[in-house]
Amino acid sequence: MEDKVMIIMTSGPDTPRRCATPFFFASLAVAMDYDITMFFTIDGTLLLKKGMAETIFPKAGGKSVKEFLDEAMESGVKFTACTASTELHDLKVEDLIDGVKMVGGAAMWTTAEDCKTVLTF
Repeated sequence: MEDKVMIIMTSGPDTPRRCATPFFFASLAVAMDYDITMFFTIDGTLLLKKGMAETIFPKAGGKSVKEFLDEAMESGVKFTACTASTELHDLKVEDLIDGVKMVGGAAMWTTAEDCKTVLTF
């Protein structure tokens, strides 16, 4: 059975240097046979807004956050967005990239209970 890990993403566009590493770690963990769920809340949810991640560069001249995000999603990382944080930013489901599951705050707790590790960025 795979070990489960949850990555709670609270960082958003205002802190670009914090936005690539969680996706990189998630992709790496999937390659190591971990079952990864990323839970986006607070400003992290903004990274899921269509067109947003393409505009964020953790390093000038480097890859965009969108490239890291796509790699994580393609590797099998599950993306969940907190409904309260989408309301905070006036986002609707149709404003988000495809493949994101909307969940309530309680889902974060139930997912975390089943995880071997929980990381927060």
